[in-house]
Amino acid sequence: MNLFRALLTVSGFTLLSRVTGLARETLIARAFGASQYTDAFYVAFRIPNLLRRISAEGAFSQAFVPILAEFKNQQGHDATKALVDATSTVLAWALAILSLIGVVGASGVVFIVASGLAHEGQAYALAVTMTRIMFPYIIFISLTSLASGVLNTYKNFSLPAFAPVLLNVAFIVAAVFVAPRLQTPVYALAWAVIAGGVLQFIVQLPGLKKIDMLPRIGLNPLKALAHRGVKRVLSKMVPAMFAVSVAQISLIINTNIASRIGPGAVSWINYADRLMEFPTALLGVALGTILLPSLSKAHVDADPHEYSSLLDWGLRVTFLLAAPSAVALFFFAQPLTATLFHYGKFDGNSVVMVGRALSAYGIGLIGLILIKILAPGFYAKQDIKTPVKIGIGVLIVTQLSNYLFVPIFAHAGLTLSVGLGACVNALFLFLGLRKRGIYMPSNGWLKFFVQLFGACLVLAGTMHWLAISFDWIGMHNRPVDRIVLLGACLVLFAALYFGMLWLMGFKYAYFKRRVK
Repeated sequence: MNLFRALLTVSGFTLLSRVTGLARETLIARAFGASQYTDAFYVAFRIPNLLRRISAEGAFSQAFVPILAEFKNQQGHDATKALVDATSTVLAWALAILSLIGVVGASGVVFIVASGLAHEGQAYALAVTMTRIMFPYIIFISLTSLASGVLNTYKNFSLPAFAPVLLNVAFIVAAVFVAPRLQTPVYALAWAVIAGGVLQFIVQLPGLKKIDMLPRIGLNPLKALAHRGVKRVLSKMVPAMFAVSVAQISLIINTNIASRIGPGAVSWINYADRLMEFPTALLGVALGTILLPSLSKAHVDADPHEYSSLLDWGLRVTFLLAAPSAVALFFFAQPLTATLFHYGKFDGNSVVMVGRALSAYGIGLIGLILIKILAPGFYAKQDIKTPVKIGIGVLIVTQLSNYLFVPIFAHAGLTLSVGLGACVNALFLFLGLRKRGIYMPSNGWLKFFVQLFGACLVLAGTMHWLAISFDWIGMHNRPVDRIVLLGACLVLFAALYFGMLWLMGFKYAYFKRRVK
């Protein structure tokens, strides 16, 4: 399998997902602006999303995929299918119970996540209602995560990468066609989440059927729980939940702080999140997705050289593409925000506020992406505890940073703390891999960094000049001109960056890597 081709496949579908996601956010911004309605929705949506990241896509994938790869490579098809059936049974039943608890206790959950909304009666009531609507989303998205893990292990990356597009389509349909017909329009977004979760799972079923891995959810979860593979997954999943929970606890605290800064702050950070997640998904998530199965196989095959080489390749690709992305978020935040969101009820002040949060994210973007590459270096070896220990320390650093930065930079201080905390996290993950001899850097890194620095320096100067040379907010009444201008700028930036690398003798052939 050509890793770079697999990366292009995953990144291509991820790009489609992010483009439709930006269309979704643009439509939501146009319809609702940055208001108490969007604050309520994003708080409510964050709750099942947090649980999804903790119990499903985060901890579950990290624990499940390496063990699934081991079963596939060593124990054959029947044993692997039995593991998938037992795991899906336990997962479905556990999350159904969790969803019921969440629906009943929605009011208390919203208060924990965003107590600041309690002073805004209508926003708080809306958030509670939408939390009840959306909580079952965790069931469908968790089964989607299981399906994605199976398909990725069998080197089918296309369907899992495409599935998130359907959630965005559900949002777009809801915002355009359903919301105007409801007495409380924002409820349409909550129902779109449920529809999107169902669609994401259904679209992967043909791929699972093709490899005879359709999960069968049984009626006896206790019997499924006794499966030795499930026990191993759970034993790895518990510490993995702590690892993922650290980041999500930080997110809950940050949401709570943002809800106290003032109306719109939660939404400003959410819009900045959407733009920040564009490069983290295209690079970090995509690379992590294709690397974890290959790293797991190298571990099962006891091939430390291949293991280290895979990590080295992933790190070089990360720096190659994350560095210009970080420069763009820092120097070109306001033009990006204005072009994508400055419509309808989303005013110029919101553009400035989102731009500040986005620039702060730019400082730590490389760290946010590196974590997605370095952490699988531990997960593939079924070592979950090391990232947990590092994550706990980073949580403390991040929250201490909030005390320093929030009084100075307000909501942008929160995103700055997240980015800097991610850089600290990535540094300690890297040092851990080096100390254990898991990762041995190949030759040429110094020259590589010099080339990147030179190209990024030219790129930063060009972006800053173009950002201040045009009145991006003032072009509000000329949206087509602004979109065309942004597109031309992005093409120029890409040509300039890769052209500068070529002039400095950069070799692109290294990235065409194949694995078994």
